[in-house]
Amino acid sequence: MKEIGLEHILVVSAILFFIGVYGFMTRRNMITMLMSVELILNSVNLNFIAFNKYLYADKLDGIFFTLFIITIAAAEAAVAIAIIINLYRNYKSIDIEDADIMKY
Repeated sequence: MKEIGLEHILVVSAILFFIGVYGFMTRRNMITMLMSVELILNSVNLNFIAFNKYLYADKLDGIFFTLFIITIAAAEAAVAIAIIINLYRNYKSIDIEDADIMKY
């Protein structure tokens, strides 16, 4: 059986990253955009873990960066959901085009 190498993990990470970028650029729903940002951050986490395992197995730098990104992503998700709830209360929509924020 063939072992999963660094190249395979990097390909999966790149696919996740581009799915996240595509979702962020094409969707107008704020929840979907938030999920796309989470996909992008998780692809970066996958890169950190892969490079830590295959290139620097004796160090824990990739693990520490990954834990830091996970905590930042959790805080970002909490703040983004609070903003989305506030916008929904004011504009009755979470669609970016429907909620014209710059209207006075």
